[in-house]
Amino acid sequence: MYEPKTKETNNSVIEFIEDVENPKKREDAYKLLDLFTEVTGYEAKMWGPSIIGFGAYHYKYKTGHEGDAPLVAFSPRKAKVSLYFAPDDPHRESLLKNLGKHTTGKSCVYINKLADVDVNVLRSLIENTVKFMKESYPDHK
Repeated sequence: MYEPKTKETNNSVIEFIEDVENPKKREDAYKLLDLFTEVTGYEAKMWGPSIIGFGAYHYKYKTGHEGDAPLVAFSPRKAKVSLYFAPDDPHRESLLKNLGKHTTGKSCVYINKLADVDVNVLRSLIENTVKFMKESYPDHK
């Protein structure tokens, strides 16, 4: 049976951020922590060793694969900061057009630094993702 790698842990979010080597990236991580906490209303939790998540939902695929994941999340990685938003959110693409300097993956948005993006657009991305995920997964936490 499949066992998800990324699970909620009891590890300290602050200790994780304090271990970020790059001082500017660490400063951005604290700003993101404040922004995500304010916008979502959820307490930050560590998911796996390096993802800071807010809220949670339970998913189950037709294949029977299921698990839990954060509604929204971010990770101050060495190369870039990863922002996790719902890839199916219908507002995502139009908001990303106005975000600023970024690249995208399937569910990740990558930024070099917070100064490269419009924080108001980032706030809207967080709000829209949480709303979309709560509507899509009514058994969210």
